Amino acid sequence: MDKVALTAAGLYAIVLVRAGGTFAVGWLAGAGVRRSRLAERVSSTKFRRLERAIQRWGAPVVAVSFLTVGFQTAANFLAGSMRMPLPRYLPALFVGGAAWALVYATVGIGALDLLAKLFAERTGLGVAAVAALLAVCGAVVYWRRSAASATRDVEADES
Repeated sequence: MDKVALTAAGLYAIVLVRAGGTFAVGWLAGAGVRRSRLAERVSSTKFRRLERAIQRWGAPVVAVSFLTVGFQTAANFLAGSMRMPLPRYLPALFVGGAAWALVYATVGIGALDLLAKLFAERTGLGVAAVAALLAVCGAVVYWRRSAASATRDVEADES
C-alpha cells in the first residue's frame, strides 16, 4: 500500500471517529446546550448561520463542511443537536470524511515532501519558507482575534 493510501485510510478513520463523536455529543446535548454556559457560543453568528444552512440544506452542508476550515466541527455538532436522522447524516459523514482525508493526505504528503526536498537541497530556503509560513499563520491568528475582539466590543456597546 502506498503512503498516500495509507495516510488517507488513517485520516479517514480519524475523521469518522472525530466527526461522528462530535455529532453524538451534539445529539446528546440537544436543546440543553442552549440553556447552559455554552449558550453564548451556540448563539454566535457563525453557529446561527450554520444552523440555518443545515436546516435548509441538511446533509450536503455537513458533507461540504469537511472541505472548510473551522466549520466542520460546528456543522457536525449542530447536525447532532438538531437531531438530523442517521440515514441522512451518515452518508454525508462518509462522503465528506473521504474528501477531507484525500485532500489532507495528498496535499499534506505533497507539502511534507516538498519541504523535505527543500531542506535537503537548500536548507536556508527551507528555513525561510517555514519562517514565512509561521509568520503568515501568526498574522492570521492575530487578525482573527482582533476582528473577534472588535465584534465583541461592538456587541457590548449595542447591548
